[in-house]
Amino acid sequence: MLRLACRLFAALSLALSLPAHAVETLRVLAWPGYADSDLVKVFEARFDVHVEVSLVSSDDVLREKISAHQGKDFDVFAANTAEMQHYISQQLVVPLRLSGIPNTAYQLPRFRDLQAIPGITRQGQVFAIPYTFSEMGLIYDRKQFRTPPTSMAAMWDPRYKGRVLAFDTSSHNFSIASLLLGGSPFLIEGQQFGRVTEHLIALRRNVLTFYTLPEESVRLFREHSVALLFANYGSQQLKLLRDAGADVGYVIPREGALAWLDCWAITRGAKNQRLAESWINYTLEADVSGELTRRQGLANTLEASPLTGDADKIIWLKPVENAQRRATLWSRIISGDQPEKFLAR
Repeated sequence: MLRLACRLFAALSLALSLPAHAVETLRVLAWPGYADSDLVKVFEARFDVHVEVSLVSSDDVLREKISAHQGKDFDVFAANTAEMQHYISQQLVVPLRLSGIPNTAYQLPRFRDLQAIPGITRQGQVFAIPYTFSEMGLIYDRKQFRTPPTSMAAMWDPRYKGRVLAFDTSSHNFSIASLLLGGSPFLIEGQQFGRVTEHLIALRRNVLTFYTLPEESVRLFREHSVALLFANYGSQQLKLLRDAGADVGYVIPREGALAWLDCWAITRGAKNQRLAESWINYTLEADVSGELTRRQGLANTLEASPLTGDADKIIWLKPVENAQRRATLWSRIISGDQPEKFLAR
């Protein structure tokens, strides 16, 4: 009898030590607004999984996170088409099985023709699915501008010193400065780097600060009577500011505006590719993509929604000549190093 009781006690102890149900986790790396908690909960309930969402604040940070352990820290992430080429070349992403993402059939024609979108296919294979897009224009305080600014050069205008907000990123800032100086935004010649870098040092001296997240830019804009904001998040920031009661306008400068097309991709280290594809497919449901537009002010790929600015002045992002060089120089620029210490390097 004692032996039987011991056996029963051992069996009960083993049962209690085992988890009742092993819940799988999907690791999502995304930009603010791409994976809101209430929409994530719907996905979790539908697929009986846990979703772990991490937010990214710049392309530089995104590269660091995906490259840190060969993509093994995340399953699915969002990046623009120019950046996507890097992940494909480094074999950090895997080809997608479109049969697992049937909602692509409901996207607008321009987004269904995947082979025609630069940066997301290679050798006939598809590595990313378009999700949202926006241009990066200028947001200005109507009370501080009698007439809207017409050029990106307004960010350097000493009349607004300490009342300009710029975005903390290496690639876009070098592109803007090069464009203003009459060069290519994505292909800066070796001898031109010094000139562009000096221009960015001048920008650092004129701005209030460099922000990272859209919510941060809204707070800084309101608390410091900012006059001008470089809108890296485009129409998303415009909506946030107007929702907060700011009297702001939005323009595409005469030089044109950089524009991004963000896409979902699956890392080489994904634990369950089918589940990751289900996430991408879920975000392309009409209700989910529609919420992206309603909540964030960003265009989605299912509904015809014209860009906020002048489409003729849109400059779609492309890979740059040397992303690492830009990142290294940018870190020194914002650290306050004197130009003579590093321009010759």
